[in-house]
Amino acid sequence: MMLDIFEYMFFQNALIGSLLVSICCGILGTYIVTRRLVFISGGITHASFGGLGLGFYAGWNPILTALFFAIGSAFGVQYLSKNGKVREDSAIGVFWALGMAIGIIFIFMSPGFTPSLTEYLFGNILTINRTDLWIFLAFTCVLVIFFCIYNRAIIFTAFDPEFAKVLKIPVKLIDGIMLCFIAVSIVLTIRLIGIVLLMSVITLPQMIAGIFYNDFRKIALGAVFASAFCCVSGLIISYILNVPAGACIVFVLVIVYSLISLSKKLICNN
Repeated sequence: MMLDIFEYMFFQNALIGSLLVSICCGILGTYIVTRRLVFISGGITHASFGGLGLGFYAGWNPILTALFFAIGSAFGVQYLSKNGKVREDSAIGVFWALGMAIGIIFIFMSPGFTPSLTEYLFGNILTINRTDLWIFLAFTCVLVIFFCIYNRAIIFTAFDPEFAKVLKIPVKLIDGIMLCFIAVSIVLTIRLIGIVLLMSVITLPQMIAGIFYNDFRKIALGAVFASAFCCVSGLIISYILNVPAGACIVFVLVIVYSLISLSKKLICNN
């Protein structure tokens, strides 16, 4: 029976994890796309690979070392670009390549075999445990509370930073905090979705919601529901077809976005 899969603990964990990912990606993805930080987020994602490699080599927790690399690269890109020393895309490219290079070197030097490496590259949401879920739940609660309290400042910072400064909104502080949230979210989500596929999960739900809404809050909420629907659907399909869950989730996201976008065009043309 199809419903039997919901009785397994690993699938229950995957479902809860996917819902938590949906909330984080819905909120942060909307900010990322609106603030035009997609490329920076990609740089953070790949730079964190250096932290994973260092963690495997030194025998430390790879999540903690990846988090250090992610936050460091986020503020490194911001510092280099804001001070006018290099262009933003150049700074992102440097951290992107440097993180991947460091990760490959350390992994190559690591003694023995690192069996969980593929989980970080391509993701394996079915391997998360209750401890992972508690950590992700705590982070999600902090993110939601911060967004609810400072949503006005976040929206103004995302759409028009210069006007936000006129309103005495601490743009640099909001930007820095949101960058930290993005970096932490990326690192926590890497094991679930993988470095290769993560950017799709961050951006596609927002793109789906953006077809229906123009308001920031509605887009964020719509992105949460779109991501949750596609994540659950992807998990079920991956079980039926016996294929990797992360890739299946991204595939469902692309199909849903394509169908909705095409349907809207056909309706508008008629």
